[in-house]
Amino acid sequence: MQKVLTVAGSDCSGGAGIQADLKTITAHGHYGMSVITALTAQNTLGVSGIYEVSPQFVEEQLNRICEDIYPDAVKIGMLYNAEIMKCLCRKIKEYRLRNIVLDPVMVSTSGKSLLKEEAAAILIDELLPLSHVFTPNLYEASAVSGISIRSKSDMLAAVQKIGSRYDGYILMKGGHLQECCDDLLYKDGEVYWLRQERIDNPNTHGTGCTLSSAIACNLAKGKETRDSITAAKEYVTGAIRANLKLGRGNGPLNHVWNLPLY
Repeated sequence: MQKVLTVAGSDCSGGAGIQADLKTITAHGHYGMSVITALTAQNTLGVSGIYEVSPQFVEEQLNRICEDIYPDAVKIGMLYNAEIMKCLCRKIKEYRLRNIVLDPVMVSTSGKSLLKEEAAAILIDELLPLSHVFTPNLYEASAVSGISIRSKSDMLAAVQKIGSRYDGYILMKGGHLQECCDDLLYKDGEVYWLRQERIDNPNTHGTGCTLSSAIACNLAKGKETRDSITAAKEYVTGAIRANLKLGRGNGPLNHVWNLPLY
């Protein structure tokens, strides 16, 4: 059984973060492990509070996992502060972790900041070069590139700027575009537009967490990167199309839509 580690924050309502990641890993038939970086108080209506885990305890979690059940892939989500980010960079190098998918969680769907300002530079300069796949949404890609993104041409300009100092795969998610919801995959100057039908379902809480975890799961299986991304997008599309309706706000996906449970 492949082992997949998620390093992220906890979502007590189960739609995003660690909880969404572990559901996704289970739905792919893998063994899921987690390092929790922060506790959040949230539901489908938004985030009301964040409780930070100390960098020392994050390090202890990482040590216990990597010394015993070495992961085949790692998904990185909410890290919140610079100290946790620096700790993670050290441990990636120490344990030579591989198949790293970085989802740069900066702000919640409801607008709550999930990354302290001083941590952004560490993410760009130190953590990003250690990752294999980078999966920013348009807001995050704008923050990293310094380019305001409103169109597909803006996406292309931003991905080229990020790609000029990063040699991994960049999957820029276009779900917030007005004209379409196509994603852009970029590597070494090569551009691939991944066409996507917009699904009429407002319940998309945790989509970014779920997609990055699914990519990590497919990399753990030994799939090539582009195939891993394609398969992950198909899984997320199915989870949205399942049309789960929970809560009074932006509801979660059905992470187990592909399992014969019902």
